[in-house]
Amino acid sequence: MGNAFRRSPWQVFGLVIGLLYGAFITVLVVGSLVTARLVTDLSATHSVVVVIGAVVVAGFALLPLLFGVDDTLDPREFALFGIPNRTLATGLLLAGLIGIPSLVLIVCSAATVVTWSQNPGTVVIALVAAVAVVLTCVLASRVTTAVAHAMLSTRRSREAGGVIGILLLVLIAPVLLLLVTVDWARDGLGALGGAAGWLAWTPLGAAWSAPGAAAQGEWGPALLQLLIALATLGLLWLAWVGLVGRVVATPEREARSKAYHGLGWFDRLPGGPTAAIAARSMTYWGRDARYWVSIVLVPVIPIFVIVVLILAGLPAHYVALVPLPLVCLFLGWSIHNDLAFDSTAIWLHLVSGTRGIADRAGRMFPPVVVGIPVLVVGSIATTIAFGDWAVLPSVAALSGAVLVIGLGLSSISSVLFPYPATKPGDSAFTQPQTSGASAATVQALSFFAILILASPVLVFLVLGLTVNAFWLAIAPVVAVLIGFGTLFLGLWLGGRVFDRRGPELMAFANRND
Repeated sequence: MGNAFRRSPWQVFGLVIGLLYGAFITVLVVGSLVTARLVTDLSATHSVVVVIGAVVVAGFALLPLLFGVDDTLDPREFALFGIPNRTLATGLLLAGLIGIPSLVLIVCSAATVVTWSQNPGTVVIALVAAVAVVLTCVLASRVTTAVAHAMLSTRRSREAGGVIGILLLVLIAPVLLLLVTVDWARDGLGALGGAAGWLAWTPLGAAWSAPGAAAQGEWGPALLQLLIALATLGLLWLAWVGLVGRVVATPEREARSKAYHGLGWFDRLPGGPTAAIAARSMTYWGRDARYWVSIVLVPVIPIFVIVVLILAGLPAHYVALVPLPLVCLFLGWSIHNDLAFDSTAIWLHLVSGTRGIADRAGRMFPPVVVGIPVLVVGSIATTIAFGDWAVLPSVAALSGAVLVIGLGLSSISSVLFPYPATKPGDSAFTQPQTSGASAATVQALSFFAILILASPVLVFLVLGLTVNAFWLAIAPVVAVLIGFGTLFLGLWLGGRVFDRRGPELMAFANRND
């Protein structure tokens, strides 16, 4: 902790900011807990403490597992000192108490003793529970940190963990929106009481609940909850000692090299430049984290939109029409900067004399392969959710039009307006520093251009649902005309631009290498 202040000035500045932030949170929480001692409604205070406390325990346990951490006190670092496993586990546990999160937790947990100081019995239970909370959180953090260090030792596993973490954060957004819509003045305490009722009997909230239950005169449940908390602490201690013993005696995990047989997609597709580029693109989509990190997030976006629309009061059967076109929109838009992902490897296309039309068509192969089953299955599922099979052709037409319009426009934008992208081999979560306003402009223009060209199909679908079913038959015709017209025009124009801008594309690749 002291050595952290001997680093660079900016690192010291960040540490000081973290300390100030921790101090602010501590003052705020301690003040609230001390003030809660004066509240006469013990049940309400109990519910709030249990719910927030359970979130704190879950945070200590899950954050290292989801995102990984740089474990400066990795037990493996002490392997050559000959320290007994139990002694080493105890020392590392005590060292885990030194840190901004742990110090904040210690002070705030001690403040709960004041909150539940109704009589000497509740003070004793609150003291034991506070110690159990601190040790449980630190032990849970140490255990999950050791597990994360072992599981996320390779870059691919770290990126997979990052994707899972992002997915969870995105999925939390609807929950937060639902919480915002709760009338807390009328239903807030009831909602918290219901959540606290079952959290109190779990390892997450048992230690936080025991003193509150005792303060309300429920000594039997209080002792049982304290027993659950102590049993959880004991199990975590045994797990930690076992992990220390295993980690100290086990070499650090290394990435295993895989043996590949055959040429993969190059064997499955016929010869020719278009097929070769299509095979290479499919290989990228399957192995390159830069692609699958963004593709994994495509189905998640509609979840957030659905929750927002439902909260806005839109009928559920109309909301069911939204997810599939959104997925197709992002799927078609996904290759709008595909050329930049090749970096300097684009020179292979140029020196081999590959025609632009072959490059443009080959890069469309992965989103088409993914989009066709999504379109078929999604159209049927959307129609079932809507409850009227008459909309099936229009829904499929709108979604398909959005997909092919996106592919057509992306074929032009990726070669006409490429912008710096993450380099091959770099982490998918890094972003080049040169992707400023120009990148944002290209992204916005290419995205909204798809919406503008697909808007006639959307208009006819809306007219068919609200005015006359006749327009539902017009929507597929318009979708075919606009969709495939844009697709073929994008292929032709994108190929022409690719053929003419070869030197500029190579200069762009070298400039951003």
